[in-house]
Amino acid sequence: MSRNILITGVSQGLGLAIARAVLAAGWSVHGVSRRLSPEFAALQREHAGRAHFHAFDLARVDEMKVELFEPFLPFALPLHGFVNNAAVAYDDLVSNLEVDRLRAMYEVNVFAPMLITRHVIRQMLLKQVAGSIVHLSSISVHTGYKGLAMYASTKGALEAFSKNTAREWGERGIRSNCVVAGFMETAMSAGLTAEQREKIHRRTALQRATSPASVAATVVHLLGDGAASVTGQNFFVDAGTI
Repeated sequence: MSRNILITGVSQGLGLAIARAVLAAGWSVHGVSRRLSPEFAALQREHAGRAHFHAFDLARVDEMKVELFEPFLPFALPLHGFVNNAAVAYDDLVSNLEVDRLRAMYEVNVFAPMLITRHVIRQMLLKQVAGSIVHLSSISVHTGYKGLAMYASTKGALEAFSKNTAREWGERGIRSNCVVAGFMETAMSAGLTAEQREKIHRRTALQRATSPASVAATVVHLLGDGAASVTGQNFFVDAGTI
């Protein structure tokens, strides 16, 4: 069955890995990022007609309907899945908290995916699609890391939102789950020192970073029919951190 999957943050890192996995499953990707990266452009050339892209800054939540959904994801398009991957990090000690930076992070990490979920559910209902929503969360919600309290709070909000979305729309066949990812070697973690990385690795059972490909494979599973009875859950892909 051909499926249309909306993925945010597809330009690099985990979002790009998820896009590759979705395309490998034979489905179509409707990717959103602030810019078109050379890597995603290469996917478009490789999967002509199945890898679509629209440049949009998710911080502009007030323009989302007019500038994202109407031109790129109109009601005529049946959406079968939404992967909320895009996120920004505001890392600092709680004693240094700045409300403007906190607000800016919540716009992207919480408000934008909530509003996208609203639009996606409406389209699923219109097209009578039993779709799947997958939010990318973080292991920091469950273990705690120094300097990540503000970032972790956004992901914790998504986990609560996902579970309640699952309860609210399950009777219409719409599922919502979270994939709780462990520490990965991505652009978001590029500023860490070798010593910091080693300390994080020692907290895991596998003694290594989480594989983006493993996270992506879990996301694809949750989007497919094999997870048709799975909703309202958190799936830990964290190299055994918990």
